[in-house]
Amino acid sequence: MRKQRTELQAWLWGEIVLAGLLAASLALLLSYPTLRTQYDRPQLLLVLETTMALVGVLVALLAGVRFSVTGLRTDLLLAAGFLIWSLSTAAFAIIPALGTASLNRADAWAALAGSIAGQGLIAVAPFVGGRSRLRDRAIRDTVLAAAVALAAAWLLLRAHGSALPALTAVPGVAAPPYLDSALAVLALLNLLAVVGWGRRLATTGDDLAKWLALGFTLQLFAALHLVLSPPRGTNYVAAGEYLRLLAFGLMLVGAWRAIRSAELGRAVAEERARVAREIHDGLAQYLFAVSTHAQMLEAGTPVDEVGPQLKQAAALAQQEARFAILALSSASGTAPFDSALRRYVEFLTADGELAVDLEIDPTIRLAPDEQIEIFRIVQEGLGNVRRHANATRAEVVIGRRASGERFVAVEDDGEGFPAEAPTGGQGLRNMRARATSIDGGFSVRSTPGLGTALEVVLRT
Repeated sequence: MRKQRTELQAWLWGEIVLAGLLAASLALLLSYPTLRTQYDRPQLLLVLETTMALVGVLVALLAGVRFSVTGLRTDLLLAAGFLIWSLSTAAFAIIPALGTASLNRADAWAALAGSIAGQGLIAVAPFVGGRSRLRDRAIRDTVLAAAVALAAAWLLLRAHGSALPALTAVPGVAAPPYLDSALAVLALLNLLAVVGWGRRLATTGDDLAKWLALGFTLQLFAALHLVLSPPRGTNYVAAGEYLRLLAFGLMLVGAWRAIRSAELGRAVAEERARVAREIHDGLAQYLFAVSTHAQMLEAGTPVDEVGPQLKQAAALAQQEARFAILALSSASGTAPFDSALRRYVEFLTADGELAVDLEIDPTIRLAPDEQIEIFRIVQEGLGNVRRHANATRAEVVIGRRASGERFVAVEDDGEGFPAEAPTGGQGLRNMRARATSIDGGFSVRSTPGLGTALEVVLRT
């Protein structure tokens, strides 16, 4: 909390200093009209707009990636806003300018409309809460809607191109009212974005909000520059263009930092979920067995009958805890994994009802996540053999083929099951999910009366 307050104070001081400097430059423009000079440099303008469009697309992609991680609607609107803004600039301001001296009125109005629509979505985004459940579909629908909206706007404006006024102002003459209104709307949207993203920073501590607020502060003063000196033509470069370029650079830095933070947060969440699953699937079961045997003792069951089972359950629980700690940490080699798996096989076959041959290639190196999931797959597979297959022998092989492919195979001589239902049962679904979680392939084949064989092909 204290760190968030410190960051907010630092941002506020930064905003005050930045706004003061920009306000001073704006005052100079008001005091000295000669500083409002615009230059007819179509090539330079094309370079600036292309750079900003590319940066905008990058910010949209980064915001979209963060949305796929967090599911926040704020990120979806942010991605949509930058996408519409950048695509409209590319489609209506950059591409048409490549072959002509100046933009026609339809293209100029379409570029302005796309800019207003994109900045409107960005300004509204920080005020929108909630998460989206269908993330992939939301991204796809947003991209499609943006493309359709831009195409519809362009067709509509092209159809009425001859009736559209020019988006230019003559030096020494008051700017047309429609031009003043459009530029004022852009300035207001930028002001709303500064307020909205600043508010989001204060309430959530979102690092991206800080950079967006700073960027849109620059955008606000760039828009005010245009209000004071409206564009003389579609090929003219004004001082505000450089402020816009700097603003896009700041926002790109913020988006990059945000996506790295989101990926780190997702990795931490996945690791926590994995640890919780390991405790539930392994250690918790043995602790439950310890508790059950202790209750049997309390109920008067003879110690000679319950004691050995209680001791064995406690030893297995200790083994589970040791294995989870070793496998979840940075593993060196597979010795802890080998030991844990062999002890599990010894426990499973202690009563003589099932014989298990375990073969582990000593040259195989398994990552920590692979150790955990392979242990659970073998545990689940042998448990199924013991409970359902009526088998007398099983074989577990963890090895490498001549091609270098690593694999895990579990086979038994049990009853098998029909080929038309190879994926039935929760156990097989669990094993398939575990194999997928480590980017492995999972297959199973079974023939009634001839046993079952399952295989996991590990990632290369």
